[in-house]
Amino acid sequence: RTAPLDSLTIPGSPYTVRVLRVGYNTPHPDGTFSADGTVTLLTGGPVTALVDTGGPWDAPLLPRLLAAHGVTPADVTHVVVTHGHSDHVGNLNLFPGAAALVGFDLSRGEGLYLPHGLDKGVPLALDDEGLLEVVATPGHTRAHVSVVARGTELGTVVVAGDAFEREGDDGEWGALSEDPAEQERSRRKVVALADVIVPGHGPPFRVVKERSQEEEE
Repeated sequence: RTAPLDSLTIPGSPYTVRVLRVGYNTPHPDGTFSADGTVTLLTGGPVTALVDTGGPWDAPLLPRLLAAHGVTPADVTHVVVTHGHSDHVGNLNLFPGAAALVGFDLSRGEGLYLPHGLDKGVPLALDDEGLLEVVATPGHTRAHVSVVARGTELGTVVVAGDAFEREGDDGEWGALSEDPAEQERSRRKVVALADVIVPGHGPPFRVVKERSQEEEE
């Protein structure tokens, strides 16, 4: 089961997870919808990572959100875009000095693309300690990824992009999925890993794992 989290900041050692902007997805009567992706900052260790960058309409806002936590775009060492939809990838150009992962495409510098094993299910470590890594979570799109941050005060945090739209999204996420069966597997993987999930279009929430009677005894 899940439970709401009453904060947008999850302190940790070394990485603190901060949701800079909570995403949303609002349908309209005419069949259109307004949406923007959650933007999350991870700081405190050797890596300063931004997960998803919002839509291009957020360009004036994003530097201000970073500055509120003493971070400039030049301080960001890694930008991870969970998938290539415009409400997640819209401000990648603000971080030309960062290593950039967009889905399964990893590059740095002036268009140098780097090999990795995400498309084969091999996690991509972002630091040498194994506390921050990217895992493949396909389904919403084929090349969808999530970021796993270990060692926070609440345990393991998974910044899950649109693998989860929001807490309590059962009955909704499938209509937005390129491959619902694959996404269901990814969602189960995230739940197994996470103590906290940061979804793509809502505030973070806890994953409460029920203990069996044998475990309690």
